[in-house]
Formats: sequence, structure tokens, C-alpha cells
Amino acid sequence: MKNLFQYILLAIFLLFCSNTTAVAEEPVRLDLPVRIGGDYNYPPYEYLDQDGLPTGYNIELSQAVARVMGMEINIQLGSWGGMRQALARGDVDILMGMAHTEERLDEVDFSIPHAKVHQSIWIRNDNETIRAVNDLVGKEVIVMKGSVMHDFMLENGIVADLFMVQTLADALNLLASGHHDCALVAKLPGEYLLSNPALYNIHPIARPLVAQNYGFAVKKGNLELLARFNEGLSLLKTSGEYRQIRERWLGVLQPEPMSWTNIIRYGALVIGPLLLVLIAFALWSRTLRRQVALRTEELEREIAERMRSAEELQVRQKQLLHADKMTSLGILVAGVAHEINNPNGLIQLSLPQLSKAYQSIEPILDAHYQERGDFKLGWFGYSRMRQEIPQMLEEMLDSSNRIKRIVEDLKDFARRNDSGLDDMVDLHEVIRSAVRLLDNALRKATHHFLVSYSPKLPCFRGNGHRIEQVVVNLILNACQALTSVDQAIQLRTYALSEEGMVVLEVRDEGCGLDEDTLQRITDPFFTTKRETGGTGLGLSVSDGIVKDHHGRLEFSGQTGKGMVVRLLLPIYKDKEQE
Repeated sequence: MKNLFQYILLAIFLLFCSNTTAVAEEPVRLDLPVRIGGDYNYPPYEYLDQDGLPTGYNIELSQAVARVMGMEINIQLGSWGGMRQALARGDVDILMGMAHTEERLDEVDFSIPHAKVHQSIWIRNDNETIRAVNDLVGKEVIVMKGSVMHDFMLENGIVADLFMVQTLADALNLLASGHHDCALVAKLPGEYLLSNPALYNIHPIARPLVAQNYGFAVKKGNLELLARFNEGLSLLKTSGEYRQIRERWLGVLQPEPMSWTNIIRYGALVIGPLLLVLIAFALWSRTLRRQVALRTEELEREIAERMRSAEELQVRQKQLLHADKMTSLGILVAGVAHEINNPNGLIQLSLPQLSKAYQSIEPILDAHYQERGDFKLGWFGYSRMRQEIPQMLEEMLDSSNRIKRIVEDLKDFARRNDSGLDDMVDLHEVIRSAVRLLDNALRKATHHFLVSYSPKLPCFRGNGHRIEQVVVNLILNACQALTSVDQAIQLRTYALSEEGMVVLEVRDEGCGLDEDTLQRITDPFFTTKRETGGTGLGLSVSDGIVKDHHGRLEFSGQTGKGMVVRLLLPIYKDKEQE
């Protein structure tokens, strides 16, 4: 008995181990067919064709998802209410098309939407009383059992008599046969079903009742399967196949094919005359375009000429105004020069006499200093003043002479000069005169002003006063370009014998200009200093003066790196040399 009991225990243990091992080693079957459910009469999304085979947008989309995800599927179509119950029981794994609603989230999980379904109210053609959802109250309403519109009526508490059918086709047929007041059917499937001649007397109201997202649905919590279908949809959208399937099934409904007889008849009655009209219109339009192009070209030419004339007129007006100002300045300067020269002449006459008088009295003051020591002379002692008084008298005489030169240069600059352009002019004298006029402006602008005169520089042919105006303008522009008194302005002269030119080079370390601005710098009224009162005529007028002398202005530089301007003028040659 003891041995028998031990054998029984051993057999039970081995049996338990065998069962445990079998359960533990059983693999998870991911390759089992996925059971997909759908409605057998919901065109164009899912339905049975004439041969009883599943077809439609949802069918093709499900097959494409299965292909890209490597899944095996088993499609089952039946009544919509039956399919919802099959999903709840676990008889199917996923529904290929279900409208998204908040209420359905308690029983299913939805995929990313792959379509949009517009629900509509369908009425008979003679019905004038139903136009919106509020008109359904108290009416007899046909709905498909378990459909989203069935849920809509119940959830919104709309008081109406509901009549249940199994398919959308049953709902439309019942309505068309004269029963009840309206039917709640999705717009696109209803339009497909209208191909049935028996449905000639019904139509949907123009405004959709509600628009809902539409996609795959799994039983609540089956997120692994849902993730696989979402990934498949994403792959199809990325490859473009999803768009092709959607366009093929959910695009514009295809019209019935037209016979060749009708095509020929309609072509003869409509297309032929229309084609003749189009040909005539094309010929007339081509002629009109040619005329318009010619007229437009003429107008553009006239506008360009008028703009050029207006611009030249403005330049002439500015030049006349400038000439008038210079004439007035010449008169003013002549009067001021007279008023300054009179007292300055008295100073120049008196200073030599004072200097000679001091030289005569200096021995007497020295003797007094030797006998009695230092004494006050003005605010300081004689020992200091005996050194400074001669220097002060000399500096006063130099300053008086400087005043005289400045006044004479100002008179020369402002004096109107109507002489020709054939004078032999020393460029160095022109530069010196311009620098004297601008001495104060140069002192304020920079602490580093340098002029390098080339030895034995040839004279140029032209008008010295007009070129002096150009030089003044170039130096003033250099002063205005500086941003710090530590930046320098350099003037340099040299000759280009091979070109027969003398050159003045004005170089500054200021803000500089970009290439586009340099191209337009001599255009009339173009200025980079308009906010500070610039008119844009200074360099334009200067360029005109230099061209009158058969010379040229050259500009170079970069933004932030300063600028170089070169004034080139022809070397003077007498008649025999020419």
C-alpha cells in the first residue's frame, strides 16, 4: 500500500509538471487572421457586390493596411447591429468603419480617422415642413438600428417616433414608398443608393445634419491591434496609396456612360458652335493683345520721356537756384569783405608801428629793469613780457594777414566766373584755396588731415574756380563721412602721363558706401543724407563740371572701410603740343 501511494503521488506530480510546461511553452499567436467586421449594405464604404463579394472603400483600405503590416485578415459583412454585437462578444476583432462619438468611447477605441461622414435628413420631394433637426419633433423618423443616427436621436432626447430598419437601403426604400416623414441616412451612401429608380421621389436637405470622423474601431482596451492599424494607415498616407484609394471611392460620383450617338449629337449641336466661337474669340483676343502691347509700349516710352524731362527740369531749376544763391553770396561777400578789410587794414598798418615803438622803448625798460629789478607790465612781470610782447605782435600780424587771405579766397570762390575752360590752372593752388576755406570744418571733423603734393605736377586745362567748387564738395563729403575725430582724411596729387591726366585723390576713413550706392552716387537727387538736409545735387553738379572739363570722377570703397574719390583732369597742352 505504501508503494502504491508513492506511485500515485509521483504520477500526479509528473502530470502537473507536464501541464505546467505545456502551458508555459505555448507561444502567443500573432499570425492568426484578424477578423474584420462591416456592414453588408453601406456603399461606397462597405457592401456586397453583384457577385456577393465584399467591396468598397473600407474593404480596399483594410486590405492595403493588412498588406503593408504583413497581417492576414478575414472580412465578415453583416447587418450593422449584428456586427456591433459581434465586436462586443469578441466574434470579430475590429470594425472597419465606425463614426466617432463621445458616447461610443465607453465600449470601443477608435483609430485615427480615415474619412469624414456627413449625416443628412432625407425627405420626399413634396415635404416642405422638415428643414432642420428641430423639425423632427413629433415626426415619424426612420433610422438604421444601432447606427450613429439612432444613437444621436436617443442621446439628444429628441421626441419623435423612431422606426428601425436593418440597412440604409431599407430606410430609403421605406421613405420612398410613402411611409413615415423622413429618414436619417449618411449623405454619400444615400447618393450611391439613389441609382435605384424606385428612389426618384426623395432627396437630402441641403445642409448636413452633422459631420463625424470615421475610422476603425476595436473593443475597448485592444490597443495593440489598434496600434497596428494606425501604423498601417500612416504608412499608406506617407506612400500616397491612401489618397489614391480615397479618390477612387470617395471622389465625385461617376455619371452614367453616354452613348457614342449622344456624344456625336451633342458635339454637333453644342461643341461645334462653341468651338467656332472660341476660335473667333482667340483670334480677336490675340489681335487685341497685340494692340494693347503696342499701346503699352508707347505709353511706357512717353512716361519715361516725361519723367526724364521732369527730372532734367528739376536739375536745371536747382542749378538756377544755386547760381542765384551764389550770385547773392558774391554780393554779400563783397560787402562783408569790405567791412572786414577796413578794420583789418588799420590793424595791419598799426601793428608795424607798435612793433617799431616797442623796439625803441625796449632799451629804456631794460635799463629800468637792471636798476630796480622786475616790475609789473600789465598783469605780468616785465621779465616775462619782454619775451612775449614781440611774439604777440608777430602773431597778431600773421593772423591779420590770414584774415585778409581768407576774405580774398571767399571772394574768389563766390565771384561769378563766366570765363571759358581753356585756362592753364595749377591744381595745387586750387587745393590750397579750398583747404583754407574749409579750415574750420576740417578742424572739427578730424585731428588727422594730411595733404601730399606731387612735385612738378603739370597744370590742367579748365576753369580754376569751377574745379575749386568740386574740390570743396569732395572734402566736405569726406568730413561728413567721418564718425570720429580720430579718423583721417588724406589728399594726394599725382600725374598719369600715359592718360594725359592729373589726379587729386581724396581718401577718408569714414563709414563708406556699398556697391549699389556707389553706382548711383552721381544721380540727381540721390543722397544718403536726406534726413540731415542733403539734396542729392552736390556730386551731380560736380560730376557735370568735371565732364565739361573732359575729366571724370571715380569712386571706390566698402561699407565701414572708408572711401576713395579720384578727380582726373586733362593736362594742359599748348596749341603746338596738341
